[in-house]
Amino acid sequence: MSSDVRFTDFKSDKQPTWCPGCGDFGTMNGMMKALANTGADPDNTFLVAGIGCSGKIGTYMHSYALHGVHGRALPVGAGVKIANPDLEVMVAGGDGDGYSIGAGHFVHAARRNVDMTYVVMDNRIYGLTKGQASPTSREDFETATTPEGPKQPPVDPLALAHAAGATFIAQSFSSDAQRHTEIVQAAIEHDGFGFVNVFSPCVTFNDVDTYDYFRDSLVDLQETDHDPTDEDDAKAQIVDAETEQQGVVYRDPNSVPYSELRGLDSNMAEIPDGAPEDATDLVREFY
Repeated sequence: MSSDVRFTDFKSDKQPTWCPGCGDFGTMNGMMKALANTGADPDNTFLVAGIGCSGKIGTYMHSYALHGVHGRALPVGAGVKIANPDLEVMVAGGDGDGYSIGAGHFVHAARRNVDMTYVVMDNRIYGLTKGQASPTSREDFETATTPEGPKQPPVDPLALAHAAGATFIAQSFSSDAQRHTEIVQAAIEHDGFGFVNVFSPCVTFNDVDTYDYFRDSLVDLQETDHDPTDEDDAKAQIVDAETEQQGVVYRDPNSVPYSELRGLDSNMAEIPDGAPEDATDLVREFY
């Protein structure tokens, strides 16, 4: 960790090709600022992303990065963190990537509590493939492929995370730069799986869940009497919420990360010279 890191140190020399006004710009800027605020070093940071607009983020940030396949970013991130606990691991995805094809991995990453940060850019639409309904689209959201709406209730990412046993659950808005950065930073600093669902409006294909909509409807839990360390209070906020909300919904103060729980504290990349004893006999046994 370094105290001399600036958020611009996490910027690559590649210019984003996101649509002008896309919420992913604000989401990424907050991620970079949060990393810098924690003292993370780009040379000690590993970013994993999947498919979709969010999948490009590894190109735009200066760190080690892997652009994986659809829905599979989380197991890669978990493997990286377990193999080298000294790395700061961040996984980025979208609502389709994380809550559709990747939903199973999301559940297991949450319950395993691997010490990494998962930031989902939730624009409630499939943007890169030209505007199909996503798992978080409203039931009556009309698109070219669902002209009468999906006609099924949207996935609730916070409820899914809580049901899976996540120890840190939060939500932010990409346009609220300061709060978004604070929330992502809290997720990074959490000992365990830090999950942040980010409202990141798609200005091209979603004219319902807009910047103005979130500005008018968002309630910041920090301005209420909500106690994020009280699981019953957190559950009530998730289940009974009557409006959109941002802030830390739940944080388990007794969280123990997977690696610590399993005693996996060494860098597996540091392989001693020479083959392990009896390795040749073991290979011959199976071949």
